[in-house]
Amino acid sequence: MPKTSTLSQAPTPTGRMVWNLDWNLIRTFLVIVEEAGITAAANRLGLKQPTVSNALRRLEDRLGKRLVVRGPGKFEVTPAGMLLYDEAVEIFGSISRLGILIRDMDEEVSGHVTLALASHVVSPVLDEVLSTFHQRHPKATLGIEVLTSRDVIQAVRQRQASIGICLVHEKRAQLDYLRLFREYFGFFCGPHHRLFGKRGLNLTDLRGETSVSFKTDRLTDALRPVALIRAEAQLDDRVVGVSSNLEEVRRMIVAGLGIGPLPIHVAARDVEAGLLWRLPPYETPPAIDIYVVSNPHTRFNRAEQSLLSMLKNRIAEVPFAERDYR
Repeated sequence: MPKTSTLSQAPTPTGRMVWNLDWNLIRTFLVIVEEAGITAAANRLGLKQPTVSNALRRLEDRLGKRLVVRGPGKFEVTPAGMLLYDEAVEIFGSISRLGILIRDMDEEVSGHVTLALASHVVSPVLDEVLSTFHQRHPKATLGIEVLTSRDVIQAVRQRQASIGICLVHEKRAQLDYLRLFREYFGFFCGPHHRLFGKRGLNLTDLRGETSVSFKTDRLTDALRPVALIRAEAQLDDRVVGVSSNLEEVRRMIVAGLGIGPLPIHVAARDVEAGLLWRLPPYETPPAIDIYVVSNPHTRFNRAEQSLLSMLKNRIAEVPFAERDYR
């Protein structure tokens, strides 16, 4: 007797939900969670707020579960909402890569690699690997996106980026991490600052000074060690300038807006050129590890596989002492 196709059988309630569910509602829900609010999600999607609220309500009705608890000054994703979010990230990540995998069928490696980097990633190891990668695979293309470390992790998790390189505040079980290098942050001021050129300073000399910094310079974020030193120095609580981009933080320091943190090995040239001046602490600068982050559930094209393997191999070859930039 011929086997009956499962597609011709009457669908179960779960099966009916899969076939009838509007996947645009799931996509909208992803953005709501990522933006932590209806208004911010509407702005990102280019929709009106009632449209996004209605999409959330329809999804909750369809699933029969409360996904988000909202109220005045309150936004909380329920356990059911977090479960849906985690699964949806995996689903949409796989779908978004179908075109990439289909195009990657030629004999010669010619795929595209998207690198998501934090702005202060300055590493000879990375530069060397990128150079070798291009020499071996001249038809492969590379895109580099500069994001906050939080967004780098998100991009890798959602498979929008092939590889991420960034600070890591909290490791996620779904991702793989490999330490690329360790950098050290110092406080610096520009030529117009009253402390520029002064030697023999102590941390107490910074008390009450205005400052600029990175968005992640918080006790609850990736630059927590820097935030701790800031608190110990008793800098003015008001941070007058904030950016997620190293070049813009540097610009504000040089312009005299205030004291700011920068990786010491990155700022070395500007110190030598007289554009920046190193401030305390001198002996125990905060140490920050920078990681290569990848998603083991991603189906990599051959270019992505090659670059990730080259990075891992080179990191294994170079002793950590040479990747510690103290």
